[in-house]
Amino acid sequence: MRSNRAKVRAVSVAATLPMLAGALALGIPAAHAADHPLRDLLAGTRPTWATAKADKGATSDGARVSARVYLAGKDAAGLAAYAKAVSDPDSASYGTYLTAKQAQARFGATKAQVAAVKSWLTAAGLKVTGVTRHYVSVSGDVAAAEKAFGTQLHNYAKGSKTYRAPASAASVPQGLADAVLTVTGLDNAPHMATHDDQLPPPDTVFRNAGPFSSYYGSKTASTLPSAYGKKIPYAVKGYTGKQLRAAYGAGKRTGKGVRVAITDAYASPTIAYDAGTYAKRNGDAAWKTGQLHQSLPATYTNTEDCGASGWYGEETLDVEAVHAVAPAADVTYVGAASCTDGDLLDALGKVVDHHLADIVSNSWGEVEAAQTPDLAAAYDQVFQLGAVEGIGFCFSSGDDGDEVAGSGTKQVDSPANSAWVTAVGGTSLAVGKNDSYLWETGWGTDKAVLSADGKSWTDFPGAFTSGAGGGTSRTVAEPDYQRGVVPDALAEADSANGNRVVPDIAAIADPNTGFLVGQTQSSPDGKKQAYSEYRIGGTSLAAPAIAAIQALAQEARGKAIGFANPAIYAKYGSKVYHDVTDNPTGKGLAVARVDFVNGYDAAGGLATSVRSLGKDSSLSAVKGYDDVTGVGTPASGYVESYRRR
Repeated sequence: MRSNRAKVRAVSVAATLPMLAGALALGIPAAHAADHPLRDLLAGTRPTWATAKADKGATSDGARVSARVYLAGKDAAGLAAYAKAVSDPDSASYGTYLTAKQAQARFGATKAQVAAVKSWLTAAGLKVTGVTRHYVSVSGDVAAAEKAFGTQLHNYAKGSKTYRAPASAASVPQGLADAVLTVTGLDNAPHMATHDDQLPPPDTVFRNAGPFSSYYGSKTASTLPSAYGKKIPYAVKGYTGKQLRAAYGAGKRTGKGVRVAITDAYASPTIAYDAGTYAKRNGDAAWKTGQLHQSLPATYTNTEDCGASGWYGEETLDVEAVHAVAPAADVTYVGAASCTDGDLLDALGKVVDHHLADIVSNSWGEVEAAQTPDLAAAYDQVFQLGAVEGIGFCFSSGDDGDEVAGSGTKQVDSPANSAWVTAVGGTSLAVGKNDSYLWETGWGTDKAVLSADGKSWTDFPGAFTSGAGGGTSRTVAEPDYQRGVVPDALAEADSANGNRVVPDIAAIADPNTGFLVGQTQSSPDGKKQAYSEYRIGGTSLAAPAIAAIQALAQEARGKAIGFANPAIYAKYGSKVYHDVTDNPTGKGLAVARVDFVNGYDAAGGLATSVRSLGKDSSLSAVKGYDDVTGVGTPASGYVESYRRR
């Protein structure tokens, strides 16, 4: 047991970059390379899958390499320390944010550092293809890359495919150790995020079949078999902003004066029309002129590999959910050129470099095992820069529970695993008559279908389908703000010293108690497009919901909240949270669903099922902090708890 894990309120942020990359990222001298006496290693640049057993031999010298050399800036340790101080409610520096220009001047790379990095790379035979505040991009052949980074590039088997990767950690000349954060791109395995929602591809129209409840329990499935000893309600048609605002204690706050950004890949061509139509049809405040903005790249890439059109629905959900909960907040959509980590990092960097928002909602990620330490360091640097500017990042925790079903390994998602973001878990939400809050469970669903004779549910309660992501990181050290709140059994699951546990907070995510969204979609034959509405869920719903609630809280505070985790954990155990458990009523909970087999009309038949709630793979929502809902969900009083007195 760790002696320093005192059961007291601790709200400061530990310098918790991923352990393999942490020393370099925080400005500590890089490990000395014994076989290269005048070079310093870039820890974490050799991926774990590049093993001797998987080695297929050297990569051809003439093969092409495109890489990014991320810049550490002139005070990496100072950046982490300042981000920690301005985010800690107990610090004298709390809320003393810098402008984007001030942050760049104080912590960004100097002209001399950039020039030295460019000189080193070009001397090795690489061509500089771009320079930003965050990195220098280069291209060239393998021979030049090997010369520049002091390593050999080999081909390695990874699953059923073969990819290039360094045979040993990359390194930099000793005099550049303080200037270089890391390098990405030396391995060419795919690094692609997916959006965390329960969303059908929007290319073809999707509709829910019904019958529906208008609020939880309003319509009972009286002709269907019982579940857990009673008749169950039909799933809701989809909650609207009015119901969510009531459930989470919005009061009279609207997010006025607060800027929220949303980052996803690509951009929906009908977002303005869809968002305006949805607000008008569902009782939300009308969008004002100039309230919705888009910041988009000049071109898009990887559209087929990323399933570009599938991201249109993600943007639609995020924009409409934020506006439904915080109707006066200014919303900026920042689209990435693709779903690759590099392009998503560029989108996040744009928000920080130009301070486009105070709160950023991100409904995408990948499993932790897929995120290499070099990329983790690059993400964390952006999040720290955001923190010193008073920008907070919310990330969805994932939709596959402990990830065993999809990946075969119990793990969390990234970037939600970063200690510098607010990881948002998910719940099943019951909103009753007159918008009353009834209860929530941790989101996790078992599904059983109606038997052929219609008299029972086959193999009830059925198989796991989806649930809120969560668990213990294997790569990120435990942040100070989680100490004294997160149980030892979770924090110490993989290390006696304690690791980061996900999520931090939660909100509605279960698609069976989900949100109504409106989107322009194509007819089944692809010849027409029309606006339609359907119910949706996923932690892709939870993340913008929490971002919007934070916008309400920022309005109450009258000043940016910034990186919110220290404040979120400081309120743990108080009445401002719903302490969510899997069995809030003491009895099993389920809803009935009737779906179109083809997804859009009855021509293909109907499928009837029972969805049991609170069944999240191996994860459980229990009293107190848990790895499904974190500290809980916002209750009445949460928003106003940020008001300065």
